[in-house]
Amino acid sequence: MLRPALALALGLLASAAYADTLIDNVNGMQVGADGKLQHFTGLLLGDDGKVKEVLNGPPPAVRYPHIIDGNGRTLLPGLIDAHGHVMGLGLAALQLDLVGTNSIADLQRRLRDYAAAHPGNDWISGRGWNQELWPEKRFPTATDLDAAAPDRPVVLERVDGHAVILNGAALRAAAITSATKDPVGGKIERDASGKPTGLLIDNAIDLASKVVPAPSDTVRDEALIKTQDALLSVGITAVGDMGTEPQDWGAFRRSAEAGRLQFRIMSYALDSKSMRALIPNGPTSWLYNDRLKMGGIKLYADGALGSRGAWLKQPYADKPDTRGLQFLKDEEILAKAEEAAQHDVQVAVHAIGDAANAQVISTYEQLARKYPGDRRWRIEHFQIADPADIPRLAPAGIIASMQPTHQTSDRLMAEKRLGPNRLAGAYAWQTVLKSGAKLAFGSDFPVESPNPFPGLSAAVSRQDMNGQPPGGWVPSERLTFAQALSAFTRGAAYAGFAEDRIGALEPGKWADFIIVDRDVSKVDPQALARTQVLETWVGGKKVWERSASAVQSERGK
Repeated sequence: MLRPALALALGLLASAAYADTLIDNVNGMQVGADGKLQHFTGLLLGDDGKVKEVLNGPPPAVRYPHIIDGNGRTLLPGLIDAHGHVMGLGLAALQLDLVGTNSIADLQRRLRDYAAAHPGNDWISGRGWNQELWPEKRFPTATDLDAAAPDRPVVLERVDGHAVILNGAALRAAAITSATKDPVGGKIERDASGKPTGLLIDNAIDLASKVVPAPSDTVRDEALIKTQDALLSVGITAVGDMGTEPQDWGAFRRSAEAGRLQFRIMSYALDSKSMRALIPNGPTSWLYNDRLKMGGIKLYADGALGSRGAWLKQPYADKPDTRGLQFLKDEEILAKAEEAAQHDVQVAVHAIGDAANAQVISTYEQLARKYPGDRRWRIEHFQIADPADIPRLAPAGIIASMQPTHQTSDRLMAEKRLGPNRLAGAYAWQTVLKSGAKLAFGSDFPVESPNPFPGLSAAVSRQDMNGQPPGGWVPSERLTFAQALSAFTRGAAYAGFAEDRIGALEPGKWADFIIVDRDVSKVDPQALARTQVLETWVGGKKVWERSASAVQSERGK
């Protein structure tokens, strides 16, 4: 007979073993804390959904109730999008889709068809147009929209979210006339006679937003499901939500309460008003098994390059009468950021132009002196920087939160907007890393696709999915595969104060991982961009799987 103490010990050991899941026979890879690529062959998961052990070689000679043969497939940590718009992605899927329109006539056709298919909508909303892809290269007008849908208000958002076009009915509903003044940080585009053309840029968008009916809770809940499906299908297991409104937070909470929230959201309140409403006393704790947390605020320093709202130090090369839009005076942006810092709320500021980036760096330098410690000030996008300003990031503890696919989407436009002599600090990922600053990657979905694999490809090649341009655009800024993967995992987790929970498969961290259809460390950049996710696991549970028919279809391409 076993002694009671020994029997109890063996019983506990057996219980623990039988609660575990072994993921075996995988081509596992991740980036270690030293920045080097690590390889492993298996994972041991506890019944709490966390990693117990990372295995390299034959598994322990222990019986496990759950053994999953990975069949030699490649396993990666769940990828993290440091900068996305959770509700925006789902709502876009429920609206008129204008992504990829190739002309104003194509936009009109899609609008006309949508209006006919949705006769009950009081307003027609859509997004995704980009005039830079059209032969005309001009912004659409209210007259263009009226030719397709004159009877109902129409508001169509540019792909970057920094401009909208309204038809005549929407202009009337918003009471926008020749007498309406441009708001600070915004512009109402006008014709030669001073009449609004229908185009609103940056803060002028608020003139329309206040009259467009807000989505109902039911629509928001549906949109969140759309977003979740889209993210899990491309291997995103966590995201920094850059601009959470109170209604969005309500949808997140409802989904989590019902047990439907399958990915992790690190929320950043949209502006000071939302921050005061949602986290007046500082960040929330992690909620719902680390599915949800609000710890930051999102501010804006300027607009976007495509609509010439990005604030530059020198005039636009293709429109010398403007330097873009400065959203906030120095003292205003400092006051907003300091209000957040006083409550230990992390500050993230959108800055695209070199003037805006310089202003935000100066703001953070002042705050760093007054609020020492681990604050992790963030600059979102950091697209166009004066090379002289990049060395200022690391000493102030600033994280560059960047989106690789913006470089491939924007390069031709950036060359036109800036000219050939102002590109040295554009999308400068390698220079940022060499400066000692932290780098976090994302996509800015729905501005870009949430799929991180084209982002990884762009980061290592400075080329688009078709291999253009040959040799890469400013190839000195290319990253190694390990550097790029780190920015989509460890770097993105660090940027959200989540590196103790996610971003790597290590004992005690959540077992968030994906299985993909190829060895992403060995394929060429274009094949890397076309990687397909086969399975997505969050908290040790499979939450998404690609159908066998879809896998066969992809293999046949």
